[in-house]
Amino acid sequence: MKIVVLDGYTLNPGDLSWDWLRALGECEIYDRTPADKILERCSGADIILTNKTPLTKETLSKLGALKYIALMSTGYNIADCSYAREMGVPVSNIPSYSTNAVAQLTFSLILEITNAVGLHSQSVKSGEWSGCPDFCYWKTPLTELCGKTLGIVGFGRIGQAVADIAEAFKMNILAVSGHETDQSARRNFMWTDISTLAGKSDIISFHCPLNESTKGLVNREFLKKCRRDAIIINTSRGPVIDDAALADALNRSEIRAAGLDVLGAEPPDSSNPLLSAKNCFITPHIAWAGFETRARLMEILKSNIFAFLDGKEQNTVN
Repeated sequence: MKIVVLDGYTLNPGDLSWDWLRALGECEIYDRTPADKILERCSGADIILTNKTPLTKETLSKLGALKYIALMSTGYNIADCSYAREMGVPVSNIPSYSTNAVAQLTFSLILEITNAVGLHSQSVKSGEWSGCPDFCYWKTPLTELCGKTLGIVGFGRIGQAVADIAEAFKMNILAVSGHETDQSARRNFMWTDISTLAGKSDIISFHCPLNESTKGLVNREFLKKCRRDAIIINTSRGPVIDDAALADALNRSEIRAAGLDVLGAEPPDSSNPLLSAKNCFITPHIAWAGFETRARLMEILKSNIFAFLDGKEQNTVN
């Protein structure tokens, strides 16, 4: 059995082990695979593992030996899942491994914007506190979260985990979801529509899937509905936001700030306007990257592959 890992580096840069996979057969593990090498490396493979290396219909149609695709991600649009099923090839993903980690980064971004920890730490290290005539100072307005309204777009596992943290800060919560569940046990919670959420939220955090209705959801029209002191947070999928529209709103001070862990294209082109936009805090898609989170992903990946080999598919998306 031939197993190919097309882009294993981000999951395992060396602090986890592939030994369990190598024990299953002939195993070729690549850190990264450029587009012009995908077909060559996949040729003859029984099992392919991929994270962000695309498996298109054109590529899949030339892989007669392929029996299984194991995605190393929750999202599954990187592979043509419908065509894979036509071939009789199941595709599995990694669900629910990063819920708490994404919620944690969401509030890391919120707190960086509202408390400016990095800015003030650098200020102290540069000598400003030592030379200050007062016992304290602040370089930017600081914001207390208690009593503020957090709008959450997408209220699945991650959205609900974010709401749990928001409750601890005694925030009010507005939520929009394709499926409204019973949230009567929550304090200061309300289901609403997207326009109301945009207009009433101090902070808007996106935790929705990427589909036709959410692609480009944060556009010029949406941003015009937001408060001028609103903060936009996105730890979901980059294309939910129109990068140019958000950059323009930030530069015009039409909203206060943005905290983003994802962008429309990753890695971003150096010309992406958000890279130079005012009050825009960007992390390089790291919500999932903690050691514990990646170790959990690896265990689910292992379980998916062993289940397939035992004839018991799990976490299939096609």
